[in-house]
Amino acid sequence: MLHHQATGPVIRACSQAAIRDGGEQGTCGRLVLLFNRVAGPLPFLEVLTMSDEIKVNVMQYPDRANLVLAYTDPVSGKRKTKSAGTSNEKDAWKAAAAWEEELRAGPQCPPSKVTWQAFRERYEQEHLASLAEKTRVHVSVALNHLEKYLNPDRLCKVNASALSTLQTKLRGRGIRETSIASILRSIKAALSWGVSVGLMKAVPRINMPKGSKGKKMKGGALVGEQFDRMLAAVPKIRPKDSAEWQRYLTGLYLGGLRLGESVALSWDADAPFAVDLSGRHPRFRIKGEAQKSGRDELTPMTPDFAEFILRTPEAQRRGRVFRLNQDGGSVPLSTHNVGKVVDRIGVKAGVIVNPADGKTASAHDLRRTFGTRWARRKMPAVLRKLMRHANVQTTMQYYVDLDIDEIADDLWATHPAEVGENQPSGNISGNIDPETTGENPAITRNTAVRSPAAT
Repeated sequence: MLHHQATGPVIRACSQAAIRDGGEQGTCGRLVLLFNRVAGPLPFLEVLTMSDEIKVNVMQYPDRANLVLAYTDPVSGKRKTKSAGTSNEKDAWKAAAAWEEELRAGPQCPPSKVTWQAFRERYEQEHLASLAEKTRVHVSVALNHLEKYLNPDRLCKVNASALSTLQTKLRGRGIRETSIASILRSIKAALSWGVSVGLMKAVPRINMPKGSKGKKMKGGALVGEQFDRMLAAVPKIRPKDSAEWQRYLTGLYLGGLRLGESVALSWDADAPFAVDLSGRHPRFRIKGEAQKSGRDELTPMTPDFAEFILRTPEAQRRGRVFRLNQDGGSVPLSTHNVGKVVDRIGVKAGVIVNPADGKTASAHDLRRTFGTRWARRKMPAVLRKLMRHANVQTTMQYYVDLDIDEIADDLWATHPAEVGENQPSGNISGNIDPETTGENPAITRNTAVRSPAAT
């Protein structure tokens, strides 16, 4: 029987099984606070071991005549409530038991029992296997982080609270906010797939880290002197094949290739990423398996990069364009190891691309250099095609690093040395057309907009 006190809530422990059997005593997995009419609603107190099953409890609000049934959705972490339809405590608990049984037998039950391991195996086999290798690796790293710090046995335990805890733990290990956001996006994509195939009822809410509103690039573009220093440092890192590595760095600088693309680039027409000489100008032929979009595509090649690689004698245009092998051998280096060598060259050259954290130049910074260099010459839409981005915002936000003084230099380079030199007179708003007739400077060649006197 429900008792009310003048100053505080009644705290009571009971089991649905006991109520279902008609008894009033028992123990349950959580303590239920029945709300006091004077003090108002108070939160549930739960034992430390979180259950992944649905448990319906009874609550009382001061502004409602009937008791309220409530449970926490094991997937979304949100509180669900409905009226018990009675003010009698015993009847309310019976209604709670019936609703709980209905919920557990309904569509909410199967997701709550799916193991994390079974979910991951299905996701990797049914969806992840169709994606690019780089994407598969990226997602696997994210899911490994989740397992390491949360170790969920059931899929439903990957809820909003758990993902918030994951953020805290990743941050405690010194992982950057941008990397945390990337990990969470991969996890969210996996959970969204789980919802699409009926393994979850809803994707839990994820509060993404608030990134810096300043510069988004982790690195930066190199200036000519910095690139020269990298070339000079190559023999200190790769003394046996320094010429090929200097050629490779020059190719990254001129071609704007991603690391994986540069390693895969081939003269062979049937290769996933190949040089195509069948058009009016050299270009890249890319198979869907070799790029993020998954589409077969022909993309333009800049003239300076084309001229650079075409220095290769025609008889030698077979296989990889850049032959980066292990020391003293013919075994190709993996993409990962090629990136590590470029990193070491950047460190040896002392080329700092991000003074805030001391980051040194990498292969990706040479791609950024390419983007910045061509941003001065081409419109964003063309630059997007050269960078092979789906969205021009990605190009401009992450790969173009134009300094304000450089922009001003470009503007003033074509401006007359002295203001007014070879310029007609006019007011400061520019209402006088720059081009005037020789007979009467006051009469403009463009007279689309005339003053009343002129008409």
